[in-house]
Amino acid sequence: MPLLAAEQVRIRTTRRHAGNAAGMIHFFATVLHLAPERGKIRPPPQSPDHRALFASHVADHPTFSSAAPAAASGQQPGAVRRRRRPPGGGGRCAAPPLERHPLGTGVNFAADPRAAALLRFDNLTLGYNRHPAVHHLQGEIANGSLLAIVGPNGAGKSTLLKAIAGELRPLQGRIERGGLDRRQIAYLTQQATLDQSFPIVVHDFVAMGLWREIGAFLGLGRERRHRVHEAIERVGLLGLEKRPIGALSGGQLQRALFARLMLQDAPLVLLDEPYGAIDAASVRDLATLVRQWHDEGRTVIAVLHDLAHVRQEYPEALLLARELVARGETASVLTTANLQRARRLAEGHGDGTGAAICQVDRDAP
Repeated sequence: MPLLAAEQVRIRTTRRHAGNAAGMIHFFATVLHLAPERGKIRPPPQSPDHRALFASHVADHPTFSSAAPAAASGQQPGAVRRRRRPPGGGGRCAAPPLERHPLGTGVNFAADPRAAALLRFDNLTLGYNRHPAVHHLQGEIANGSLLAIVGPNGAGKSTLLKAIAGELRPLQGRIERGGLDRRQIAYLTQQATLDQSFPIVVHDFVAMGLWREIGAFLGLGRERRHRVHEAIERVGLLGLEKRPIGALSGGQLQRALFARLMLQDAPLVLLDEPYGAIDAASVRDLATLVRQWHDEGRTVIAVLHDLAHVRQEYPEALLLARELVARGETASVLTTANLQRARRLAEGHGDGTGAAICQVDRDAP
């Protein structure tokens, strides 16, 4: 009899566990059934022509060729290989060449292109730790200008570019940017600020110029990869896409920086000593790019030391020696008298640490 009672208890326990398991299965089945209706788990939409959709998806996404097929087809290793598509086929098209995608058009030009002045300086004083490096600058830069900022070492040229780019707050006065947002300013700093030991290859380094478009989570996609490829080709680095930036020469690195700048597609371009310590061929090629940018309607402002290059390439110049010395046509600015006066002013200011402390203008932007 005790054995019978124990067997009955075991049967009841088994049935209870089975009931609990069945209940759990029913519960999860209900959740999985109702979840799609509540928008939590939504199966992919079914299409009667799913094979055609898949083929279109594959055609819209480039594949990377291996070394052997690349050699056979004449492509560089790692180059984007496009699948053939019959004429009249659907799907997205590649972006137009960069020559037909000028900077400063469409959504990237928030300022009025008819405005006479893109930048306006109103009693602008800039400095560090409240010691001024540029004193009471007054004036404006017209939209579409090709302007060189020149002056002795320590004249405040790079400081002025930082302020225009929005990286330095004025001590006094203000800068009016004609409605431009900071994201619409392409700013090339000096090479000394770049860490070449960072493990990144040329292709990815140049693609960082698209950061404003893709952010941290979007991928490049076929169209943007095409734009990166076009930019690399325009600066003469085709075939070096997989090379680390630390293995580039000075001229090659500067070409990569120009390609990245090109992809930013900004109406205002700031260049801080863009030709320092690079070979003559790179200077010639990159200067040609700058002329093309200007021809496309961009405003280009460059800090330069080579006065012969400035006289040859830049129609306007601004001579700075912690204060404005001269501004206008290059020939009338770069006179012997102006250059000597700029040198005397820079020597008189010294390193700037002895300059009077400015009171901070709280209304400065």
